[in-house]
Amino acid sequence: MESLGRWALIAGGLVGCGSSPEARGAAAQALSCKTSTEGTTNCGPTGEDCCTSPSVPGGAYDRTYPYAASVDAGAADPAQVSAFRLDKYLVTVGRFRQFVAASAAGWAPQPGSGKHTHLNGGKGLAVTSGGYEPGWLQEDGAYLATTTADWQNNLGCDPSFATWTDAAGPNETLPINCIDWYEAYAFCIWDGGFLPSEAEFEFAAAGGSEQRVYPWGSTDPGTANAYAITNCYYPNGPTGPGLQGNCAGAGNIAPVGTALLGAGKWGQLDLAGDMTEWILDYNAPYVTPCVDCVFLTDVSYKTQRGGGWATDPQDLFSASRGGSGDKPMDRAIVDGVRCARSP
Repeated sequence: MESLGRWALIAGGLVGCGSSPEARGAAAQALSCKTSTEGTTNCGPTGEDCCTSPSVPGGAYDRTYPYAASVDAGAADPAQVSAFRLDKYLVTVGRFRQFVAASAAGWAPQPGSGKHTHLNGGKGLAVTSGGYEPGWLQEDGAYLATTTADWQNNLGCDPSFATWTDAAGPNETLPINCIDWYEAYAFCIWDGGFLPSEAEFEFAAAGGSEQRVYPWGSTDPGTANAYAITNCYYPNGPTGPGLQGNCAGAGNIAPVGTALLGAGKWGQLDLAGDMTEWILDYNAPYVTPCVDCVFLTDVSYKTQRGGGWATDPQDLFSASRGGSGDKPMDRAIVDGVRCARSP
């Protein structure tokens, strides 16, 4: 359950500190980091490529499993995912700025793009209701801005908490927020990737069959921002009289990769905290069996995972599905994105 009712601002040894050569090679294929600017090639403490994309080997695990003493749930809802890559960092303002420029210059996703083309002979993920993922739909284009002015209006959904600025500035290494599902999907397509399925995201966050309590293990994240950016504790901890008192603006949002102790098994950072993340699936009860599956029946709300900078710490659990999600065209100050890629 997320804090502040989704803010009522919906509009309308350290693991993975460096990166392997193969992860850096994958990063070189991402369009958003082709230009070396703030927020594209200087992420994390070592200032690495912000598009670094470590491999996740895939495997079998249970999507539902005990993750807190207050939750009485046995292991259930088995799933299997194939190998893929998942970006180490949330998409930054600097990376999204490259996409906005491309969109304003006329780029748009092609129908059918954005599939997991490494699966099922190019057909993509198996849809739980039958068939395979369709990719970007022709009608989806109606939800994308086409001018710089429209993009700026969309991305400035709240003047105090939006990370976007109309001109490049000090926010370039912050995660982009105020994006809706269509914009998240389109960005990943333009960038050479796709949105992860819910099963893929949780597999990475859970450490696969290790089924970790949190992406980093079982250590309580506390309030010092070392493991996760959440509950408005960044940058000074619980300094105010409750959550409302802590939250002062975009300054409560940390640059991507700040919470170094929170690295997942395969090196991804901020899998819990900083921004909740748009996922390909609609939000619905799990369907079994699930072998490289995705739930695409329209039930109004899309899935988001990971918890964010202003959400309750309980949303950080790897198995937590958070709140009810947002409609695809909704945008909020806790919503961001991370792209997945072919292995």
